[in-house]
Amino acid sequence: MKIRRLLLGTLLAGALVLTSCAGMEQLVWEMDQAMGQASEQETASSDEAPMPRNVILIVGDGMGVPQVYASVVAALGDNSAFLRFPYTGFSRTYSRNKYRTDSAAGGTALTTGHKVDNYHVNWGPDSARYATLFDDAKAAGMSTGFVVTSSVLDATPASTYGHVPYRKMFDTLSLQLAQCGHDVMVGGGRKYFQPENRRDGLRPLDTLARRGYTVVNTMDSLVRFSGGKVLALLYEGDPLTAPARGDVLVHASKKAIALLARNPKGFAMMIEGSQIDWACHNNDSAYLRAELADFEQMLHAVIDFAQRDGNTLVVVTADHETGGVTLPDGDIAKGTNDVRFLWGSHTGCMVPVFALGPGAHYFSGIQENTAIPQKIRWLMGLGSEADD
Repeated sequence: MKIRRLLLGTLLAGALVLTSCAGMEQLVWEMDQAMGQASEQETASSDEAPMPRNVILIVGDGMGVPQVYASVVAALGDNSAFLRFPYTGFSRTYSRNKYRTDSAAGGTALTTGHKVDNYHVNWGPDSARYATLFDDAKAAGMSTGFVVTSSVLDATPASTYGHVPYRKMFDTLSLQLAQCGHDVMVGGGRKYFQPENRRDGLRPLDTLARRGYTVVNTMDSLVRFSGGKVLALLYEGDPLTAPARGDVLVHASKKAIALLARNPKGFAMMIEGSQIDWACHNNDSAYLRAELADFEQMLHAVIDFAQRDGNTLVVVTADHETGGVTLPDGDIAKGTNDVRFLWGSHTGCMVPVFALGPGAHYFSGIQENTAIPQKIRWLMGLGSEADD
């Protein structure tokens, strides 16, 4: 109020030399009304917190800025899905105990808002088990799920449901997956659910059946699936590489979204382009190019849905960068990149963040990776856990 009156007084002082006394009263009234309306609009704007009904968290495993720009160039012109995001930022990826995170600690940060030691999945000091934003969404009555191009037990998908001190505890993770309550889960790793391949000899698929899940083994079966909870184990081990696996990522993502979106209370899901990381570990530029093209196709489909829906927040980022990728040269007109790799492991570089939909502007700037799920929780009305 004091600022408003000060501004009004300043404006009136200037107006005195231009306005007659007879018109002064009217001028005061008009200016007071205008500033009052502006004040009301500002208050209303500040009170209107964006509340998306759905959130889709997309992870390009190992995808740093060079990988993204290589994808933008390869898409030719303005055809890259990355150029459709109105807000961008960066994420700091270090783990609790290392400058260079692994996917387990990176995934945990993105789903729980906590830094943990490398190789830990949602597992903190003194065996603390951290709840994920997907746990919170499920508790709020929302539907949840994930689609990945890795095993469903790999570190990033496991960060949506698992709690283990070592990411390769596949027997334990498969049991936790069977009890997690996700509505849709798509990936590979069928062999880990078969008793002959397990040290404990247990049958987590029986647990899933008792909990009302349909388990499918092919993309055609997933596409035909009409409703309920589904686990799609599309590959015995890891999924095929792009382009050999075809359009699995985009079609599985679209099917998962269609199933999850039936819930009027909304949904929360993760999609991962898992093998961007694997291509960079292998220092294989052709493999990387194919995985990025596959990722682009999925991104376009997700953005199209979000823009039609109007109530979906989409956040795209990475758990870390892999390979120390650089682009010393290329050809914009031809869509080619000279991709060079520093080495075959992760780096500690910041990674990009892209956002679209209600509340997207909160993801701009440089932020901790742990801030991403905290912001999502707040925007979705799920509360917010502070980092350690």
